[in-house]
Amino acid sequence: QVRLMESGGGLVQPGGSLRLSCTIYNGFKFDTMGWYRQAPGEQRKLVAWIDKVGIINVADSVKGRFTMSVDDSKSWLDLEMNKLKPEDSAVYYCNAQKWSIDYWGQGTQVTVSS
Repeated sequence: QVRLMESGGGLVQPGGSLRLSCTIYNGFKFDTMGWYRQAPGEQRKLVAWIDKVGIINVADSVKGRFTMSVDDSKSWLDLEMNKLKPEDSAVYYCNAQKWSIDYWGQGTQVTVSS
């Protein structure tokens, strides 16, 4: 059974940094992998992802501040978040997709507040 487990969330002041990690258990060659976030009352949104040809992309809202990295075996992916803003506060989810089937982690809370 595929299982994704996130870690690294928490409370940070504006302008600070956090690193999220996602470990994938019993995984296989996924089509895409990435990070989503969901703030209260909003839809889940894609933040960063690696596509089928191995290119890593980030959403415009976090460009220049967030960096995603993936290990060669595709068994973990990290999200380095810098210059955090209050609007980055959300539950962050790790995602992997194969044949249009989504696999999700349980989510980790990130709160940016002074």
